[in-house]
Amino acid sequence: MNQQASALVTAADISRLAGVTRATVSNWRRRHPDFPAPAGGTDTSPTYDLDAVRAWLSARGQLPEDTPADRLRTALRTHPGDGELALRLLPVVLAAARLDRREREALPELRDDALLRWVRSAADDGAQDIPGTEDAAYAPEAAGPLRALLQSVVTDGAEAATDVLAERLLEDTGGTGTYLTPRPLAALMARLLTDSAGAFPASVLDPACGTGSLLTAAASAGASELRGQDVLVAQAAQAAARLRLRAPEAAISVRTADSLRADAFKDLTVDAVLCNPPYGVRDWGHDELAYDQRWAYGVPPKSEPELAWVQHCLAHLTPRGRAVLLMPPSVAERTAGRRIRAQLVRDGALRAVVSLPQGAATPLHIGLHLWVLERPDPQAEAPGTVLLVDAAAENRDLDWAAVNDTVLSAWRAYLADQGDFTGAPGIAAAMPVTDLLDEAVDLTPARRIRTASRQALHPALLARRASELYDQLREGATDLVGLSTDGDWPPADDRPRDWRTATVADLLRGGALSLLHTAPPGRRTRSGQPQPRPEAEPGALPALTAADVFENRPVSGTEADLPTGVAVPLVQASDVLLTEILRVGRTAVARVVEPGETGCFLGPHLLLFRPDRRRLDPWFLAGFLAAEQNVNAAATGTSIIRVDPRRLRVPLLPLAEQQRYGAAFRRLHELRTAARRADQAAEDVTRLLSTGLTDGALLPDGHGSA
Repeated sequence: MNQQASALVTAADISRLAGVTRATVSNWRRRHPDFPAPAGGTDTSPTYDLDAVRAWLSARGQLPEDTPADRLRTALRTHPGDGELALRLLPVVLAAARLDRREREALPELRDDALLRWVRSAADDGAQDIPGTEDAAYAPEAAGPLRALLQSVVTDGAEAATDVLAERLLEDTGGTGTYLTPRPLAALMARLLTDSAGAFPASVLDPACGTGSLLTAAASAGASELRGQDVLVAQAAQAAARLRLRAPEAAISVRTADSLRADAFKDLTVDAVLCNPPYGVRDWGHDELAYDQRWAYGVPPKSEPELAWVQHCLAHLTPRGRAVLLMPPSVAERTAGRRIRAQLVRDGALRAVVSLPQGAATPLHIGLHLWVLERPDPQAEAPGTVLLVDAAAENRDLDWAAVNDTVLSAWRAYLADQGDFTGAPGIAAAMPVTDLLDEAVDLTPARRIRTASRQALHPALLARRASELYDQLREGATDLVGLSTDGDWPPADDRPRDWRTATVADLLRGGALSLLHTAPPGRRTRSGQPQPRPEAEPGALPALTAADVFENRPVSGTEADLPTGVAVPLVQASDVLLTEILRVGRTAVARVVEPGETGCFLGPHLLLFRPDRRRLDPWFLAGFLAAEQNVNAAATGTSIIRVDPRRLRVPLLPLAEQQRYGAAFRRLHELRTAARRADQAAEDVTRLLSTGLTDGALLPDGHGSA
């Protein structure tokens, strides 16, 4: 029987299949009369026949290569009780990952009976480590999904196969007030656990671990004992599987239950806690936990569940142990929680509050906070200050490299010398405890930092810094003027030149260039196969991000910016980079790789063109690829505009003439770069001078020193 014949898929499945957004699928349904009619579901959530959808996508050229991950999705969709099956398949992924490559590749070729025997034996060994799979059974009809799963593990890797299973589990989970912690944010939270000597804590707990993103970040940073708990079996199971794949040598324990009501690690103390507690949950057990011994700083009001999580995390720490929690900003100011906030500050349990830009994590419209907590040492004197950092002040567009630099530089400087920490005007300040313990006990960084910054201003230091910034501005302006000469730009004939062109697809077929990109997990498309991942230590090389190219700044990405379980190319000299996603109202950016970028990983949403230098000049290629009319003709989408690189066109010119054009495009790139440097220097000096003037630290020119 052909399983795919009766498969029904949702709009979300179609968006994954075609590699587009849900909004694009909705547009297709409205604008194209020939889009397949619903074959089931409801008016608000229709389902469609998979074969009909595939045929429609194929006719429009929108159907990517059929991958093992896609076949696994289909197998799960057509199997009765697919959500339960996805959970039971997690131990199979672990069992397959433990085999050597030859044994793993042989598994999909086994007969059904032999495959089921292996699965029942191998999965039993790992089921005890994954919540909810202890009594997993595999009936004969599961042979198809099992084979698809193992083929996905062989082709795409165990983590990519786990991601596909997670998609199904997420659909069945529903809304719970718990949200995924993005990888860059998880990495930042883990870095805040590192002590002043650079050592990372050995044991880490996450009492609301979800699918394990925070514990995975801790494992990558060096933790060797990882413990997690989550109220949802599906999420706890994913966390256990991901941690086993990422940190096979670590001691791992993941449990299922409500951490506040039924703490699975009641008597455990650890070196550190990471936690993104459930958001907006009011039924957290206030009445039944009124006399709980964890409430050392006061009984949390019913409307303050986050303060219950804060005290729960502190109760699991050893003295001087540290916790980092992701918190709604309202927790820092709500009237109901002021007494507990005051006690946390007074006892030295709250060490820092960091405000993040909007979009750092769900809910995306809110600028969330990070709270850094430390269990007080009874034998030590309580600290006299709390570090406040407003990472949103100069990072409105969520530039993770800038956010990391702002937060970590302030935190590390504060740890190194809390007594003499001067902070940064408008960005970071060490707020005296006595100043925080007012009637409101408002811990919102933006409201407190301005007052603290004004008190900490040193007029002489501010004047010296202004002089330094003026020097940078003059240097940038001099470079800009030097590049702003008219040059020799002779006109063409009476009409613009008309030349023959070739598409990038033609050049790829002819071997004049190759196209590389970092594909999303578990997906390969026809727009260029990624190169095998080099054998390198994870995180040993930086990653070039799309923001680095768009802003023309040094490489800023890390391992946290790279997808897992997929091949990632290395950047080479003379490669041409083009941003794949366009910002509304902005043009695409293309340039040749800089010397300092050679050898780093290529981040997502970047297209890398590697020309044959005997046939194509790199800067000539970059200039024409990014031409506005060229990009517009090759762009698709409405809300998210994406460049189809194979449709871009390049003139067919002799190499010598290409080099003349290339020299011109390189000069324009240098002009744009110098202009941006001068603009940034002007922004820096005007901001500093404005702060100095409005806060009374500097006087207007000609005012005198009285």
